[in-house]
Amino acid sequence: MYRQMLRSKIHRATVTESELNYEGSITIDQALIEAAGMLPYEQVMISNLNNGERFVTYVLPGERDSGTICLNGPTARKGAVGDKVIIFCYAYYDEEELKQYQPKVVKVDEKNRIEAVRSGI
Repeated sequence: MYRQMLRSKIHRATVTESELNYEGSITIDQALIEAAGMLPYEQVMISNLNNGERFVTYVLPGERDSGTICLNGPTARKGAVGDKVIIFCYAYYDEEELKQYQPKVVKVDEKNRIEAVRSGI
């Protein structure tokens, strides 16, 4: 049996941009993508701490070390610049993998610079 579990998250990132006239997705600073072990075009769930919205989209890489968190296309309606969001990425694990399972957590400061990366919640 496989279980869907949190693989990684970027915790309390600040939305820096909003681009309504775009096809859709979330643009994330490349350094944050790598720290969280995410890939371009991978599905993510976003939780907006300011308004309670939760939505699913995919990752686009932004400029490295720019701090970019940009809501694109329809996702731009789910938040505003300055909102705090959590970006979750999930994966499927079998029972054997779960014995050593630890999600990765990337904590960022108010400018979306990495403060800490740790395994476990």
